[in-house]
Amino acid sequence: MKKGRIDSAWGGGTQCRDCGIRDLVLFADLQQNDFSLIHLPIEEIDIEAGKPLYSAGNEGDALFTVRAGLIKLVQYLPDGMQRTVRLLKHGATAGLEVTVGQPYEHTAIALQPTSACRIPRLVVERLSRETPRLHRQLMERWHQALHQADDWLTELSTGKASQRLARLLIHLVETDGTVTLFSREDLGAMLGITTEHASRTVAELKRRDALFELAGNRYRCDIDQLECIAAADC
Repeated sequence: MKKGRIDSAWGGGTQCRDCGIRDLVLFADLQQNDFSLIHLPIEEIDIEAGKPLYSAGNEGDALFTVRAGLIKLVQYLPDGMQRTVRLLKHGATAGLEVTVGQPYEHTAIALQPTSACRIPRLVVERLSRETPRLHRQLMERWHQALHQADDWLTELSTGKASQRLARLLIHLVETDGTVTLFSREDLGAMLGITTEHASRTVAELKRRDALFELAGNRYRCDIDQLECIAAADC
């Protein structure tokens, strides 16, 4: 994990005020005078694909907002198998549980090269006490996390494998209509199927013209066809 471009000595939150995705992240509702309350460094960090951001059970002194890339939250089962319980894209917040004094509940692993802002827990606690705007944002983030967990359980754990994969692709597709898939092992862990079944399901969606391989694991998606498959209407 590498520290990125935010100077550890910055003051007043200039970088956060001018953040290019500020409308998506935790500090979206803060006003200019709120940033004067930030006295600990907020660091931008880079995480290589396959590397952890944090591990389940560790005491957390920071939470994170995802600036770019993709993070999976993983739970390890008693038999050693892993199950992906949620994906976090740009703008999402990871590690919210530390704000209520809990250790990290999941292991957060980068699926792609990812950049994130590391926000000390003490910064969030102070802002939450002194500005209702951040407290409201925290409550909204908790609600979003619960809603996403419910959606994940419903959409990616029910129906045929092709339906589950179609729903996942709809969730991941970018504004240009493309998606970058990850390993078939990761796909299997997300969809609750074997690695081999995940490979066959990707091939099935390609045969049905829902996916068009561009290069490597980069695909163009036919959203209409994916939605039809997801709903079992075709």
